[in-house]
Amino acid sequence: MIRRTLQGGLVAAVSLLAFLPTTAGAATAGAAAPQAPGATARHHRTHPARHHHIHRFTVPGVPLRSSTHRVAAPATGRVVTHGARLNVRSGPGTGYRVIGHRHAHRTVRLACRTHGSWVRGNHVWYRLPHHRGYVSARYVRPYRTLPWC
Repeated sequence: MIRRTLQGGLVAAVSLLAFLPTTAGAATAGAAAPQAPGATARHHRTHPARHHHIHRFTVPGVPLRSSTHRVAAPATGRVVTHGARLNVRSGPGTGYRVIGHRHAHRTVRLACRTHGSWVRGNHVWYRLPHHRGYVSARYVRPYRTLPWC
């Protein structure tokens, strides 16, 4: 256990040193990562709350892709109401007005999950994308776990 912790700490320290600009490190980093003709160094901030930079070499005209911000594939789920239509509500609860319906056994797109009023022993509700309403998780079986809103 201690050995694994020390090895992990050593790997973290070495990878941190690889990103720090030093005179010795800059010479070896330049030799290890050759630049393409016409390429320029560009700083990219990974997240506003973090205060470190990732140094990358980019080619003009090629967009910079961030490895920390990923676009999640849209989540989907199947309506399991046994023949009845599923109510889409304006908020996460039965007290909100009905703004639409989804048919039984159809696939619906889901954005995230939140807490709401209880529906047959379940208080989780799914928000539909683009603010199109909420559906009770009691009547939808998602294909994967959704993030919390």
